[in-house]
Amino acid sequence: MEKKKFDVGLYGFTGCNGDQLTIIHSEDKLLDFFGSANIKTFSLAKSDNDDSALDIAFIEGSISNQEQAEHVKEIRERSRFLVALGNCACNGGIQAMELGREGWDHRFQQVYGDAFLDNRTPIESKPIDMFVKVDFYMTGCPIDADQFLYCYGHFLRNELPVMPDYPVCAECRWKENECLLLKGILCVGPLTNAGCGARCPSHRLPCLGCWGVVNEANVAAEFDLLKEKGFTADDIKRRFRIHTGSGIMKPLKDILGVV
Repeated sequence: MEKKKFDVGLYGFTGCNGDQLTIIHSEDKLLDFFGSANIKTFSLAKSDNDDSALDIAFIEGSISNQEQAEHVKEIRERSRFLVALGNCACNGGIQAMELGREGWDHRFQQVYGDAFLDNRTPIESKPIDMFVKVDFYMTGCPIDADQFLYCYGHFLRNELPVMPDYPVCAECRWKENECLLLKGILCVGPLTNAGCGARCPSHRLPCLGCWGVVNEANVAAEFDLLKEKGFTADDIKRRFRIHTGSGIMKPLKDILGVV
């Protein structure tokens, strides 16, 4: 008897759609991807989308208004697996880098003035696990196509993939890269989850943290090390805030004494 195909949906909230575009741009594997399951929703790739029950829901982007918050809850209710796809969904992304911006209302007014968007009820951007249970996190800004397909294959076998749980520094050592921190370059590799293959440090560019914060990241130690290297608190704060969103805000607020 032929095995039933999984019902899969891909959704995008607040973000650049880079994770979905990464999948679409995998032309050599795209037909296999579409042939492996019933793709119920994928607005960047097909127009005949529906809102039926799903085996797997992949969600890109952070939640930035009440409508999105309700929508992600509705998707969760009809999905067996829910996967946070990319750094915005996992950590909130750039739009969730709340520290040092005088509050959300102030930032909103800087962009929109006294006008109000009648068709939306905006809120501070948050990762999707602030609203629903997430079964798996696939980080990256954007995600890696091969990593997505590796994880997707596990989901189709009713398995949760095993992802790296160590910092980018380990990948640098495997590639025998010279440590940029020892050269006085502001690199956040010690705080960043591996999986990218240390692409930036391999080209002598500092890690910016686009693969999200590694479990048990020692933010205080990295902060103190960078201060010893001569970087100011503002320099470090700006670098930490780029990709980590809410993933690093709490320990950083504690270090800086920000409420």
